[in-house]
Formats: sequence, structure tokens, C-alpha cells
Amino acid sequence: MRLDKYLKVSRIIKRRTVANEACAGGRVTLNGKVAKPGAEVKAGDEMTIRFGDKLGRYEILSVAETARKDAASQMYRVLSEDAGMAEERA
Repeated sequence: MRLDKYLKVSRIIKRRTVANEACAGGRVTLNGKVAKPGAEVKAGDEMTIRFGDKLGRYEILSVAETARKDAASQMYRVLSEDAGMAEERA
């Protein structure tokens, strides 16, 4: 599945256009490499997203074309979500 679609389906990012912009802007990494919106994701991948001063690290547990709101959070595991970390790394 495309990274931008995964971010939307899993509800890590609410809208696909925002997910696409985040990827295109270099704010998303997949397994330690900057990822384009069309990058393929699979279970076991590790993803990092930087939004302003928030830095989130996630492990992808499953990939599904659709997910209900209550099941979406089970598609990934939060490894860390830190405010202020993004500025230190920038």
C-alpha cells in the first residue's frame, strides 16, 4: 500500500492530501530513509513523522485497504511521540 494512503487509513494523519504533503515535504521517513508518498509500506516497517515540534515514531503492524475508526489504531504501534524533539534533530 502507498504510504500516503496508509497514513490516512490508519488515521495517523486524518486527510490523504495532508499525508501526501508531509511525505513530499520530507517530513516522513520509512525505515530510516526519507519516504515519498508512493513508497510501499508493509508490516514490520518503522516510520517517523515530524510535524512542527512533534516527532512520532511508529511500527506498522498491519496493512488494510480500509479500517473502521476503532480498528485503525491497531494497524500500528506507537514507539514514541515527543514534543520538542523535532527541533533538536533539525
